[in-house]
Amino acid sequence: MKVILRQDVPNLGQVGEVKEVKEGYARNYLFPRKLAEELTPGRLKEAQRLSEKRAQKEQRDKETAEGTAGKLNGLTLTLLARGGEKGRLFGSITAADIAAALQEQGIQVDKRKIELSQPIKALGTHQAVVKLHAEVAPVLEIVVEEEKGD
Repeated sequence: MKVILRQDVPNLGQVGEVKEVKEGYARNYLFPRKLAEELTPGRLKEAQRLSEKRAQKEQRDKETAEGTAGKLNGLTLTLLARGGEKGRLFGSITAADIAAALQEQGIQVDKRKIELSQPIKALGTHQAVVKLHAEVAPVLEIVVEEEKGD
């Protein structure tokens, strides 16, 4: 039985896709939960329209990510932190700290999109990957310097 997905279904597909499924799966699981509808010529046209909209949105998202990546490429972010002996920090620099520093520079990035290979717990130069889009992930250089205290 061919169905059009109305919502994303794990291990099956995304909204607007036409999928071939077993009749029992469609009638007992997909239809009652309003996850899919049976394929008809009218719904097929609607599915194509939804697919085009999704492709346009994906393209806009990618262009936005590339614009932000252009600002991030070659950017060196300097953060101040309290340090102890041998260049170790009291605490660590987190993705939230990096996102806040980027916001001060006028670049809006969600902290969940900043990936650190390991927590930054020492002074020096480190790198973080900013996953803006599936195909756009610029590398950000972070310099951690010791905060001058009293």
